[in-house]
Amino acid sequence: MTDLSDHLPLEGYDAISSDEMEKRTAEFYQMMRKRRTVRHFSDKPVPRSIIENAIKTAGTAPSGANKQPWHFVPINAAELKHKIREAAEEEERAFYGGKASDRWLKDLEQFATDANKPFLETAPWLIVIFKELYERTDDGEKRNNYYVSESVGIATGFLIAALHNAGLATLTHTPSPMGFLGDILGRPSNEKAVILLVAGYPGDDAVVPAITKKPLEEISTWFEDE
Repeated sequence: MTDLSDHLPLEGYDAISSDEMEKRTAEFYQMMRKRRTVRHFSDKPVPRSIIENAIKTAGTAPSGANKQPWHFVPINAAELKHKIREAAEEEERAFYGGKASDRWLKDLEQFATDANKPFLETAPWLIVIFKELYERTDDGEKRNNYYVSESVGIATGFLIAALHNAGLATLTHTPSPMGFLGDILGRPSNEKAVILLVAGYPGDDAVVPAITKKPLEEISTWFEDE
């Protein structure tokens, strides 16, 4: 029999009615459906405490064997943001200049993007999200992490939702390759940058492409008892 002697009673799940559950999920959906990826940011400052709370929320995400294989690097320093922009745009020029396939570039046309990424300096915060490929103990021993990409993906979703709930806009920027971020930020070799998340208020000139999300019947398949 499994030994549960070191476990604690579950807390935080107060009984609520199914009607209240439906109300809460509907309200959360209505909030999240307004979330849009933004490429036009204001330089209006965002207090560090807001970013801290959002990252703490991300840190509550489930992970393989509770290894929590993520590391978040929030950046508000202008000089460092400029350095990151320069390095990112170098990779983007290679992407748009021949690295990306014609099909890929065609798919991107609806977003009107190019190699120029001014938002990397305009937005008050950049949050670089690293996945920890393996643990390294203080004495140099390597220890496995599990389901790293899945775990970091879930935590990133929590982070984006928390920032949107706070009233901020975000952009998931993924220049490829992203090794320059680890070099610039001095991260250890067992970490790999996966997302450069831009966060701040949308600019007064912000526009978004006229795109839609797939309806429920296209993103789900249900099996229910009669």
